[in-house]
Amino acid sequence: MGLFKRNPFGHILFLKTWLIRIAAFVTHRRYKSFNQLKIEGSEIIRSLPDTNVMFISNHQTYFADVVAMFHVFNASLKGRENNINNVLYLWNPKLNMYYVAAKETMQEGLLPRILAYAGAITVERTWRAKGEDVKEKKEVNPNDTENIKIALEDGWVITFPQGTTRSFKPVRKGTAHIILQHRPIVVPIVIDGFRRSFDRKGLRIKKKGILQSFVIKEPLKIDYDNATVDEVVEMIEYAIEQHPSFLKVIPTEILDEQAKLDKERMWKY
Repeated sequence: MGLFKRNPFGHILFLKTWLIRIAAFVTHRRYKSFNQLKIEGSEIIRSLPDTNVMFISNHQTYFADVVAMFHVFNASLKGRENNINNVLYLWNPKLNMYYVAAKETMQEGLLPRILAYAGAITVERTWRAKGEDVKEKKEVNPNDTENIKIALEDGWVITFPQGTTRSFKPVRKGTAHIILQHRPIVVPIVIDGFRRSFDRKGLRIKKKGILQSFVIKEPLKIDYDNATVDEVVEMIEYAIEQHPSFLKVIPTEILDEQAKLDKERMWKY
């Protein structure tokens, strides 16, 4: 790697590598010691091509979710089987990995700006501003969608299609439009336990001893020639387990199983 080689967004790869390395060593214990990260599906990561892959996920904190993804993806690529043992898997990280984040979030302080350099594609949210939903939505900035296209052509893109950390909010149609337009391989991820482990931003540990889960699912089978935006939106909602039907009555056996998991997630004094 040349010392001043840059990615398509002008970021110096040598500097990005060191930012990821430092962040990896600082954050590893959040998922491996203070809390435990249960991973499923790491073999799927190793089967993916190097470019034009989009990961879709539910969202629980601003930063802890995506940091966990950097850990899991790189560990999987280095041969770890559903674990993030030995953080040296991030010594030579995958550098063509990006994540979609709200521009206002990534401009709130020095640390978010540093994290943005590690791979953020910042977008202007049309439906929300300063933590509040807006009545009059803004026009989509064409530069935002163009940047996502550039990132897909260069590598992998992580996106949170609900655009919020609140559960069971609607999936934004913009994600479906991008999927139908650029036809990436779409890999769903379902996470849990992060909201209980961290504060809303995902920078401060709120509670220790939490069992966090990270499930990587098989890529979606999308009929790119015939699927509609609404059909893709519904497919995404089911894939990341955020469809309204998941709020309906849950069978007793599932509730019992959830109760067992809750006990495992409790902090043991």
